[in-house]
Amino acid sequence: LDMRFDPRNPLTAYEIINNWTCHEIADVLLRLGEEHRSRRIAQAITKARPVKTTSDLARVVSTAVGGRKGRIHPATRTFQALRIAVNDELRVLGEALPCAIGILAPGGRLAVISFHSLEDRLVKQLLRREARDCLCPVEQPHCTCEHLASIKQITRRALKPSETEVVNNRRSRSARLRIAEKV
Repeated sequence: LDMRFDPRNPLTAYEIINNWTCHEIADVLLRLGEEHRSRRIAQAITKARPVKTTSDLARVVSTAVGGRKGRIHPATRTFQALRIAVNDELRVLGEALPCAIGILAPGGRLAVISFHSLEDRLVKQLLRREARDCLCPVEQPHCTCEHLASIKQITRRALKPSETEVVNNRRSRSARLRIAEKV
C-alpha cells in the first residue's frame, strides 16, 4: 500500500487508508476515483483497520460493494483514487502541460495519452483554452485578455484504441490520445 512514484514523498496509500477519517477517504474516492459507492467503501475501510496489503484492501472493497459484477474489479476505482491522491497527479499534469507547450518549437507536436476521465478532461480543457485567441466571457463585447492561441488542436476528439489493439493489449482499453501542434 505504497503507490508513490517518488519514494521521497511522505504520503502513502497506507497512510490514507489507515489514518485518514472516513469522510476524507470517501471524498478522495468520489473526487479522484469517481466512485459512487465511496461512503460505503470508506466505512468498510475504516472498520477493517489496520489494512496492511493491497490484497487486504481489494478484499475489503469487494466485500463492501458486493463482489465483482462487471468486467472491472470493484476495487479498481479505489486504487486509482489512492494513486492519484498519493502522487498529486492532477496538479502535476496541470503544471506539466503548459510547460510542455511552452518548450515546443513552432510546428512541434504534443501528444498526450490519458487513462481516465479526470486526466482526459484536464487535457481537453487546457488544449481547448490554449487553441483560442481570446478567453474573455462571450458576453464581453471586446477582448481585454490579449490571449493568443499557442497551439492548434490536431485531434478534435480523443482517439481511442481499436478493438484489435484492446484484444492485444487490455490495458489500452481506457487510453485516450489528444494531439496539438504549436503555432
